[in-house]
Amino acid sequence: MQQLRLWLVRERARPPAAGPPLLRHSMIGRVESDAPGEGTAPGPLPTARPFDIAAARERLSERGGYEIVHRSPGLEIGVYVLVAPEPDRQQPHEDDEVYVVLEGEGTLDVEGARVELRQGHAVFVPAGAEHRFSGYEELSVLVIFERRA
Repeated sequence: MQQLRLWLVRERARPPAAGPPLLRHSMIGRVESDAPGEGTAPGPLPTARPFDIAAARERLSERGGYEIVHRSPGLEIGVYVLVAPEPDRQQPHEDDEVYVVLEGEGTLDVEGARVELRQGHAVFVPAGAEHRFSGYEELSVLVIFERRA
């Protein structure tokens, strides 16, 4: 099993006039800077906080469930594992969310529309929308919530 690690990077905003260089995440373990003479630098970012998605998925693989791997103001990231024959019992959420399929395949029913999903697919679900996964044997998804303050 390929181990997945996600690095959360907070962007630093620059004041309109002058200020410190703006940092942007370009790829895992690299930073781009708009400061003159600075390119990309290898290694972990000072504002990054790693979390182990694969380990969370492994912990949930036998019985299924949801585990939060990161929470910060305005953001929650979790791993949701569904194992048949247990049905998806979730209720509509107060926040927008994105599901990214880590492993498996299934169908997401959103307000009567069916979306076929498999590993590598992602889908956006707006706040308040009735939705449920179905047609899976084992389905692991990364869940990203925009938490409203």
